[in-house]
Amino acid sequence: MNGAAAEVSLTVSAADTAIAYGSGDVPVLATPRVLALAEQAAVAAIAEHLEEGQTSVGIHAELHHVKATAVGAVVQARAEVKDVTGRGLTFEFTVTEGGETVAYGTHQRVVVARTRFPS
Repeated sequence: MNGAAAEVSLTVSAADTAIAYGSGDVPVLATPRVLALAEQAAVAAIAEHLEEGQTSVGIHAELHHVKATAVGAVVQARAEVKDVTGRGLTFEFTVTEGGETVAYGTHQRVVVARTRFPS
């Protein structure tokens, strides 16, 4: 899985803002939404590599949110697997808008059996 990567996009709406998430009082892309987008890219990066009955869960993230993003802007999150240790996966991610960095960081996930969770 090392090197597996994916990119996802989001057009920022009012539902994605710091106001909507309760993480601030300005109408810009919320940091928790940035992290969710990075996780979405990580999940997509490994989807085809998981065996039947497997899923992954996030266990750690380090995020640097460095640029505000207005409602209506389109952001892209790209995540790439940089390390695989047993069931653990470490991703590096970037979130960009128009070629400018909005956020970057690392994210860790663990591969687990889907049956461990209630349906």
